[in-house]
Amino acid sequence: MRITVLGASGGTGTKIVELAREAGHDVTAIVRTRNGRDTAADVMDPDSIGPHLAGADAVVSAIGSRAVRKPTSVQTDSTRSVILAMKAHGVRRLVVVSNSGMVVDGDDPVSRYLVKPILRQVLKHPWADMARMEDVVRASGLEWTIVRPPQLTDGPRTDAYRTAVDTNVRGGMRVSRADLAALVLRCAADPGTARQAISVAN
Repeated sequence: MRITVLGASGGTGTKIVELAREAGHDVTAIVRTRNGRDTAADVMDPDSIGPHLAGADAVVSAIGSRAVRKPTSVQTDSTRSVILAMKAHGVRRLVVVSNSGMVVDGDDPVSRYLVKPILRQVLKHPWADMARMEDVVRASGLEWTIVRPPQLTDGPRTDAYRTAVDTNVRGGMRVSRADLAALVLRCAADPGTARQAISVAN
């Protein structure tokens, strides 16, 4: 499978690229700064990234924002750019990494009334950006999948992760980047996950 990974220099993107290459996929890794192996392009410019998406079977966006204390639109703006580039080159399959924290859990009172209100104040800017990004993805008309992890760790790949569609994994507080990457690649290859928001946790 030919896969283009954006945000390939981040913690999650690095792991996605690593696992994809280990599995024998043809991977184009998009980074901001040329490093000798990967492809440098401006993700905010559809014309810059477009040629690197052309011919891909799937595009994966692991772009994240480092902004916490101030408003940000990095994920929303970059996703709009990616979608424009995909449409220009006839690429249909998109998998984006979001987060499960901003989703309110109806059947988990500890999370709903204690944990989430605190996190919502601390992370309100990146979460607002992610929520807008998800809206852009849903309205794209592409074959999209949104993957929502909770807190990320550097633990090993276990393949023992749990998933839930359009809701959070009950009691799921953490997931390793390796397991998240494994799920992202599974979704990219599985058309049955199209137009779903899938939460994951260990």
